[in-house]
Amino acid sequence: MTAHLKMNERQPAILDDMAQGIIGTPTPRREGPLKVTGQAAYAAEVGDGTEAVGMLVRATIAKGRVTSINEAATLAMPGVLAIITDERMLRNPAQGGADKAPVQGPRDVAYFGQPIALVVAETFEQARHAAQNISVVYETSPDAITDLLDGNAPVERPAAKQIDQGDIENAMNDAAFSIDATYTTPSQNSAAMEPHASLAWWEGEKVTLHSSLQMLKFNRNELADSLGIDPDNVRVLAPYVGGGFGSKLGLAPEAVAAALAAKELGRPVRVVMTRPQVFETTMRRSATQQRLRLAANEQGELSAIGHDALVSNLPGESFSEPVALATHFLYAGKNRSYSHKIARLNLTCAGSMRAPGEAVGMLALENAMDELAHEAGIDPVELRLRNIPDVHPEDGKRFSSHSLAECLTTGAERFGWDKRNPTPGAVREGEWLIGIGMASAARGNILHEAKARVVLHSNATVTVETDMTDIGTGTYTILAQIAGEMLGLSLDRIEVKLGDTDFPPAAGSGGSWGAGSTGSAVFLACQKLRSEIADLLGADQAELTIKDGSVISGNVHHELAQLLTRDLSAEGHIEPGSTSYEVEQATFGAHFAEVAVSAVTGETRVRRMLGVFSAGRILNMQTALSQCHGGMIFGIGSALTEELVHDVRDGHIVNHNLAEYHVPVNLDVPDIEAVFLEERDSWANPMQSKGVGELGISGAGAAITNAIFNATGVRVRDYPATLDKVLKDLPDI
Repeated sequence: MTAHLKMNERQPAILDDMAQGIIGTPTPRREGPLKVTGQAAYAAEVGDGTEAVGMLVRATIAKGRVTSINEAATLAMPGVLAIITDERMLRNPAQGGADKAPVQGPRDVAYFGQPIALVVAETFEQARHAAQNISVVYETSPDAITDLLDGNAPVERPAAKQIDQGDIENAMNDAAFSIDATYTTPSQNSAAMEPHASLAWWEGEKVTLHSSLQMLKFNRNELADSLGIDPDNVRVLAPYVGGGFGSKLGLAPEAVAAALAAKELGRPVRVVMTRPQVFETTMRRSATQQRLRLAANEQGELSAIGHDALVSNLPGESFSEPVALATHFLYAGKNRSYSHKIARLNLTCAGSMRAPGEAVGMLALENAMDELAHEAGIDPVELRLRNIPDVHPEDGKRFSSHSLAECLTTGAERFGWDKRNPTPGAVREGEWLIGIGMASAARGNILHEAKARVVLHSNATVTVETDMTDIGTGTYTILAQIAGEMLGLSLDRIEVKLGDTDFPPAAGSGGSWGAGSTGSAVFLACQKLRSEIADLLGADQAELTIKDGSVISGNVHHELAQLLTRDLSAEGHIEPGSTSYEVEQATFGAHFAEVAVSAVTGETRVRRMLGVFSAGRILNMQTALSQCHGGMIFGIGSALTEELVHDVRDGHIVNHNLAEYHVPVNLDVPDIEAVFLEERDSWANPMQSKGVGELGISGAGAAITNAIFNATGVRVRDYPATLDKVLKDLPDI
């Protein structure tokens, strides 16, 4: 039985009538105990001990060609089994959502750290030693470009991303208040806790890959395309994934290399990236240069918005950081201009890192809004309230729901915004200058096609099966909650099976669409099962109550386990439809931050943060709050510490480990409060929910740098706001 829904119309609030108290309830992640006790086996840990171990050999030049590799000497080293230089070896990390693998072939070098071979040995130590000592000869190209601002970099201007509406130049000239400022953000790395790892083995013509990946239905096709085999001969497993943040949307180089080596050797091969390899070989968030232009009248009403961006990627790669995503719809303004340029650089492939576009684009936009508020003498919250559009300011679409104003006003009240001194540098505690800042948050909402199978067993237990992944977001728990709510069963009677391409293909974990898309497929399957239960009783499904393992129809009580004489199975299938383009779907929020800045050293300490968010129905309050807390911590890193540093001489990454790539740690993170407003969005999906995973980071860092300005009068436009950038402009005390 299949229950199929194409989202062509608004959906009724069915869950409101269930009243089970399972959906929305703060519920701990059910796989949590397995992870903290080491029982959850990750890709680097599975296997039976018969597998060989591979280590990637990577280029030590920025651009050129491998002319020779001294394979004979390496093969003579202890334990070495093979050296893989197959032309099918994946070169650039793929982006999830593509069925095809990207450019392949290890001989042509496009960036420092690019995989050019795989050494396979009996042990990790033997493979590592051989890979580190292999002799490679290159033909080096002298025209490598490794700096975003290098004027010699080839620059492309995608026509679809160059937009002009009205006349921004005249609007800027006629404005009572205007801002024209340039902001820069550095490259970043996803830095997920679990490194990229794959174990591959073949059974005849079929290959199985146990890997750390986010979107298995696409990863399966990517691997098949790389190997030149039919996708039916590929199985991908990823039951536990230790974070991804976009870096595991597509196959990373170790996956194809492991599969090729396993085929050649006729035995399982495991390839685990070291932390420096993860930094240098997977993907990065592009550095950006962004020019923001804002024009407003005496009342602070925007008449113009301009957002010009320069980003980068390898030659031939289609992805480019979409920095203006939120700028398109967040604020009103008749005259609008956007330009988008892609510099082709010899650096690690750029890809989708958590909240691609908004995470860095809103740093610039929300800083510019703060600058305009200061210039106009208007409170920053009030400025934003005055510029919330009634409809999409470019195409006139109505919003499916829009709670930005409530997020702003609720956040201001809860944070004590009215006590803020608007004069920069006016509040001091000893050597510490105290400031408060804020920023809006926004993230587009997306529905992806997804399928899931739900089996209601005759003993009134349930199995949910889908190839959906759980990258730490709570998928195992949320899908169980949906099934429990719909079928009236406690969570201990529900088993969720994930991360296997033998299961129905889901949306995958990415873009904040996972729970809404795959959860809707589970919802639809359960709805079909409710219909089957009603048929068993000869009742109308609308009159059916299923709760606590019991079914009530016409005031007659039935035990579900006694009613079922066989297993019932249903597959849910959700597809995006006209609701995805008839209305503008987005989530909204507001960030507030208080900082203390040392007048002696320029060091910034975040004292407290508040985020107020609106994201449709919240499916699990505990995991949703955790996602927003994590996003806000991401914002602290973006504002103050995170920066992937490239040596422009050859493009190698200087800080390619967690010791020197500074993500926030416990002492960097203050008391963080996240709050969700009550909301339902009937345009989004049958559960009326929206994604939250990336909303928390969007705008968060800007609230901190705006607070730094309020504390010191120093406007940092070059992220991150490290103490040297603050200190040099601090006023004399």
